Amino acid sequence: MSDYRPEIDNPIPLILLIPTSVQKVKATNKKEYSTVEDALKVLDKNEKPVNLFFGSFKTYGGTQIHEKNVNGIYSIEDTATIKTWYRPDIKSDCRIARADDKAIFEIINEPEDVNQRHQFLIFKVKRIKGGV
Repeated sequence: MSDYRPEIDNPIPLILLIPTSVQKVKATNKKEYSTVEDALKVLDKNEKPVNLFFGSFKTYGGTQIHEKNVNGIYSIEDTATIKTWYRPDIKSDCRIARADDKAIFEIINEPEDVNQRHQFLIFKVKRIKGGV
């Protein structure tokens, strides 16, 4: 089998937001996440941010927008695909923030470890915006 090499064109800075705590609220798990600023304050031994990583952020033709109007509330769901180098701490319960505008996205699916070689990850994210 040939090696798969994803195209990580024009990587942008992304911030990994890992759940800090989980609470039971009305029989559902509610996860709490640190803020983008707090996530960037976590440093390694070389004084570099641990939660900062780079990856391609592709929306394929602008954005794949799903518009919904439920009970008078209009919402827009933006989706994108992220391709990045392997990190074992990126999981489906994490969130990803873009460093430039601090837009926070939820991971939709389990990140795919391409060919199980611990080299690349591919996953989809979504962001829900809207108002009345």
